[in-house]
Amino acid sequence: MPESDGGGISTANTMRERAGESHLKLRFLLQSNRLVVTAVLAASVFVLFVLAGVFVYPNFASQLRGSDTLETMFSTMISVVVTGTTLVVTINQLVLSQETGPLGDQRKRMSDAMDFRTYASELMGKTTPSDPSAFLREIIDVSETRARRLREAVADSENDDLRDEVDEFVDSVTGNAQTVKEELDGASFGSFEVLFAALDFNYSYKIFQVERISDEYADDLTDDQAAALDDLRTSLTMFGPAREHIKTLYFQWALVNLSQLILYAAVPALIVAGSMLAFASSTTLPGTTFGVANVLWVTGVAFTVTLVPFLLFTSYVLRIATIAKRTLAIGPLILRDSQR
Repeated sequence: MPESDGGGISTANTMRERAGESHLKLRFLLQSNRLVVTAVLAASVFVLFVLAGVFVYPNFASQLRGSDTLETMFSTMISVVVTGTTLVVTINQLVLSQETGPLGDQRKRMSDAMDFRTYASELMGKTTPSDPSAFLREIIDVSETRARRLREAVADSENDDLRDEVDEFVDSVTGNAQTVKEELDGASFGSFEVLFAALDFNYSYKIFQVERISDEYADDLTDDQAAALDDLRTSLTMFGPAREHIKTLYFQWALVNLSQLILYAAVPALIVAGSMLAFASSTTLPGTTFGVANVLWVTGVAFTVTLVPFLLFTSYVLRIATIAKRTLAIGPLILRDSQR
C-alpha cells in the first residue's frame, strides 16, 4: 500500500481558521452590522476631515472668505449623490430582473426548486424544511450521521492506515458539523448569521478527502465501506448547491436593503448639501469651538452626511465582495493558499 499523501485530514474547518487573517478584519468585513460599519466609516471621515482642516490646512476658514470652496464642494456632492443613488437603484433593478420573466421561465424555476426539494427529502428521509437554517442543519446532520456510519464500516478493517485516517477524518467532520449546527440554531434568514454559519462548513475539502480515501484504499475497501464513502460524498455534495442557493438569496436580500437605505440616506444628504450652498460661510459661522473654527466643524459634519449613501454602499459591498471571493469555487477546488 502506498504511503498516504493526505496529510492534514483534520485541517482547519471554520472560515476564520481557514482564512489566515485577523479576527478583527473578518469581523469588520463580515460579521459586524452594516449600519455600525457605516457609522464607523462616517466617524473616521469626520475625524480625518477636521484633523486635515486643523493641521494640514490651518487656514481653511480664512480661505473660505475669498473663494467658492463650499460652493464647489457641495454642488459636486449633490451631483455625486444623485448619480450614485441612480446607479445603485439601477443595479438593484438588474439583480431583481432575474426574478421576473415569462410564465415558462417561472414554471421552470419552480420545477427545478421542487426537484431539488424532492432529492433533499430522499437524502434526509423526511420532508425538507422550509426554513433556510433548518434546511442546512438537516443536510449537515445527514453528513454527520453518514460519517459515523463510515467509521463503523471500517472499524473491522485490517488496514491500520485506513482505520486511522477514517477516524481522524470522521472526527473532523463531526466536530465541524457540531460547530456549524450550533451556529445555525436560532439563526433567521435576512440576517447574515445563516450564511456565515454555512461558510464555516468546509464541505469542499471533505469531499476531496472522501475521494482521496476511496481512490487510495480502493483495493482494501469492501463493498459496504465503499458504499459508506459514496453515501457521505453524496450528502457533502448536496451541501454545495444548497449553500450557493442561500448565498444567492442573501445577496438579493442585501442589495434590496442597500437600495432602500441609500434612498433613505440620499434625501437628508441632498438637504444638507443644499443648505450648505445656500446658507453656510465663514461669516455666517464665526468663532471657534475647542480651538477649531465653527465653519470647519459644520463643514465636516455636512460633508460626512453627504457621504453616507456612499459609505452605506461601501459597507455592503465589502461584505458581498468578501463572501464572493471566498466562495468562487463550488466543489473540491481549493483556491486559497491558507486552506491547502
